[in-house]
Amino acid sequence: MPFARRRSAAIAALTALCFALTAAVPAQAERPGKDQHLQRLLERLVRQAGGPPGAIAVFRIDGRTVVVRAGAGDLRTGRPPRIDDHMRVASVAKTFSGAVALALVSCGRLSLDDTIAKRLPQLPAQWGRVTLRQLLQHTSGLPDYSRSPEFVRILQNDPHHRFDSRRLLHFVADQPLGFAPGTRYAYSNSDNIAVALMAEAVTHERYEALLARLVYAPFGLDATSLPSGFTLPRPYLHGYAPTPTGFEDVSTEFGNSGVWASGGVVSTPRDLSTFIRAYAGGRLIAPWVRRQQLTFVDGSSEPPGPGRNEAGLAIFRYTTRCGVVYGHSGNTPGYTQLAVGTPDGRRSLTFSVNAQITPTSAPAVFPGMRATEEDFVCALIHGDV
Repeated sequence: MPFARRRSAAIAALTALCFALTAAVPAQAERPGKDQHLQRLLERLVRQAGGPPGAIAVFRIDGRTVVVRAGAGDLRTGRPPRIDDHMRVASVAKTFSGAVALALVSCGRLSLDDTIAKRLPQLPAQWGRVTLRQLLQHTSGLPDYSRSPEFVRILQNDPHHRFDSRRLLHFVADQPLGFAPGTRYAYSNSDNIAVALMAEAVTHERYEALLARLVYAPFGLDATSLPSGFTLPRPYLHGYAPTPTGFEDVSTEFGNSGVWASGGVVSTPRDLSTFIRAYAGGRLIAPWVRRQQLTFVDGSSEPPGPGRNEAGLAIFRYTTRCGVVYGHSGNTPGYTQLAVGTPDGRRSLTFSVNAQITPTSAPAVFPGMRATEEDFVCALIHGDV
């Protein structure tokens, strides 16, 4: 394509983004995976001692949707996990707040060099020099509100407590930065709370409305939301925690108001695969912003994703033995998530299990799950499903 035509196409795409024009995404037929090796790997994960009750992986490859699943999405009925089951995406929600912020940067409403002092002067002055770029890359030094003893105490006493999501940073407002902004990496849930507050400050819209206008609508994500309560839309993938006698259903044990922009999004495997394919491929932001987003530092997502982990702006680069994918992982009681896409945005994988599996919560299971994730990423890259 001649340069002039490419430039015109880029301008047209960015104009459409900035006015948030909608473009419906056609539904894709669900197909079972043809690779029995992947099926066996997933079944082995589920059957392992301490493994999750169920797992579902959704591939989007060149217009095809392929599903591999094992175990139960609901232990009471025994039904398998399904592509349209709602689930907590945990910290994969940070890619959604990243999408909103970077869309606003693309449109000139925000700058990556905007500071907390400029956009959020109500927050502690000692945090003032932290920039949006540093928040998105977890190099801000902001103390993590979710580790605040008072926050933890409230949640332990009342897991359904309704927090004021826009005041979550008040739990650590008396604490200084952990380090000089930009000098090191430290994953903090506070970062994405501040990102959402910046987006609200410049648009005078609620973050939930920005998600709907800038992220859900353009890609037809009609099963994705950011609820504030503790219930989940039906049908949902039931999340479980191990007990001495089996599993306890913790799907609705905690509310979303205490995680908000850092982990409160609820979606389905179908919707999440559509979103992460677009996000990993840079379809939501301007090319010059994309180049900034893909500037990486050493840093792991939580839990660590497959291969080597490096942190960009609200995105991680996972360098596996088969190649590179972009995305994010997440965990919360009852759920562990991985959502990745190829850099060209043509292929994506979501890998969801209905138990919290991390190096600390399930040390015997996590290495095997992470290895399985890498096998699935290799299948994605090779198109071997």
